Parts: sequence; C-alpha cells; structure tokens
Amino acid sequence: MKTELKAKFLQHLIDKKNGEEGFTLIELLVVIIIIGILSAIALPSFLNQANKARQSEAQTYVGSINRGQQAYFLEKNTFGALSNLELGISNTKNYTYASSAAGSGAAAVATTTATPTATLKGYAGKVWVATANDGSATTLALLCEGGIGGVPTIANTVCP
Repeated sequence: MKTELKAKFLQHLIDKKNGEEGFTLIELLVVIIIIGILSAIALPSFLNQANKARQSEAQTYVGSINRGQQAYFLEKNTFGALSNLELGISNTKNYTYASSAAGSGAAAVATTTATPTATLKGYAGKVWVATANDGSATTLALLCEGGIGGVPTIANTVCP
C-alpha cells in the first residue's frame, strides 16, 4: 500500500475510536416517555383482567355450592349447611363463603353468599324447590352478581 493510503486508513481508525458513542440525553428521554405512555395505557387494563379472574373464583364456587345443595336435597329431602355438602370449599383471600338452609320438602330454600374481602363484586346464590302443575318437583338454582364490595339480596327468584 501507498504510505498516503496507510496514513489515511490509520487516521480513520483513530478517529473512529475517539468518536463519541452512545445515546444522547434527548434520545433516552424520548424512550422513557414512550415507555411511560404505554404503561399508563396497559396497567389499568391488566388490573381489570386480574379482578375479573378473582371474581370468576366466586362465580365458580357459588355455582358449585348451588349444585351441591341440589345433590344434597336429592339425598336428604332438605338442604344442608356448607360444611355438610362436603365440597371442599373454604374461605379464600378474596372471598368469604356462607350458606344457609331453611325449611324442608317442597318449602325448602338454600342461600349462599360470597362476600368480597377486597374491592371486588359480591355474589349470591339461591336454590329452591319448584312444583309443576302435574305435581312433580324439581330444584332450581340462581346466581346473582352484586356491586363492588356488596353482596346482592335475592328477592324471591329474581336478581336485583
């Protein structure tokens, strides 16, 4: 190689090593602002989905208790307390469950509540005996959703 070409090549390598590298402050601020905007949009959506998952626990458990009450009624001709149903359902960190029964035979009624321990929706269930015109009887179940922090009161067979 010619000496001039070698000198220019060496000068180019030296300039490249001594050149400024990295990001400028403006570039870093723009990236931080973009990340902040994206997280402000995504975080409420994520929290909403997490609450829906917690609430589905209560819906599932109250539905299971209702079905357990129906099965218990077929065996004993009365509804039972939650501990008598042998479902393995107990209080969780999100909800407290309670079930009560009144009456027997065709006048029997069972109610179940899922009371939230946090800012979640409450749920209530009801199981009762219905008699058809031909005299046959069957059990019916209802699941109601309440507002945040409250448990709905089921009037007759209608959710509020």
